[in-house]
Amino acid sequence: MFRELHDSLGGSHSVDIREHILDVNNELGCGRIRGISFEDGITYLEFDMTFSEKLVLTIEASDKMPIYFTFCSKGKLAHSFGPEGEKRLLGNFQTGILTNKSAQEHTLYFQKDVRIRTSLITVNVAENTENESNNELKSRLKQTFFANVKSDNFVYIGTHNLKIAELTQQLSAITQKGIVRHLLIEGYVHMMLALEIQQHSDDLDKMENFTGSLTPREMDSVVEVSEFIKNYPETQLCIKQLSHKSGLSPSKLQEGFKLMHDRTVSDYIRDVRVRKSEELIKNTDLNISEVVYSIGLTSRSYFSKIFKKKYNCSPKQYKNQQQRLAASA
Repeated sequence: MFRELHDSLGGSHSVDIREHILDVNNELGCGRIRGISFEDGITYLEFDMTFSEKLVLTIEASDKMPIYFTFCSKGKLAHSFGPEGEKRLLGNFQTGILTNKSAQEHTLYFQKDVRIRTSLITVNVAENTENESNNELKSRLKQTFFANVKSDNFVYIGTHNLKIAELTQQLSAITQKGIVRHLLIEGYVHMMLALEIQQHSDDLDKMENFTGSLTPREMDSVVEVSEFIKNYPETQLCIKQLSHKSGLSPSKLQEGFKLMHDRTVSDYIRDVRVRKSEELIKNTDLNISEVVYSIGLTSRSYFSKIFKKKYNCSPKQYKNQQQRLAASA
């Protein structure tokens, strides 16, 4: 697939332990396409692209009974079974599940001059592996999405899911290289797959909108505020300021954070700061007081309390441990 994408779109193609990356910056568009395969028959494909012209991408039919789990974290993506099939639209933060018994090709439609960021997890349920747990997973997926579906083609467009949006951000933020990077990506892909399967089950059981009263535009605002907090943990923030910044009422902002992060805005800010402090203690020469100041806190005792609650040791103990490890290395 990446050879064909490279031939069609140009750009620079690189490979690192099964992860293919295609960087494009030419008259056809700009952005990045990356994909990775795992030994359990699961593959992950991600588009983060802005095309200069409308683009139609065809994924050839497979005899391995693939199930496609897709998620759109930015923009909109249209899909049809074959070029003449009915088009279905996947919107921002929506999940989708696709299967087809008749082995028809999948056609994806990308808009012009619109940034699209979408992920596609493929599970080849016909593939057998030596791992019994993987075979059990595929057997259950086959039973759910093939045996109980009467029509040749199955399309499920799910409700919006902010938790998957957060996972896609965390996956993109991975900076490690080599086998560590491969294992981290595999972990995030499996978590995304689990959330998509769970949402399909929940939607069937409850048939309700899990985004509550939030519109897609309002959910975009929740994502933007979350990114702002992560990028500027030292900034003194309160719910009133963030509400003004996002254009959302305090109640809607809190609702969005509960949906996306399963915590309140204040709890999220505190968690971001503690995580940032751990990075600073581990990777810089700052003393504890300087770390406290760097994450926007003033009380060292309060910082020690929340740090110990999360990491089960005091900041000083953690710093001493890191220094001993560095000395022994």
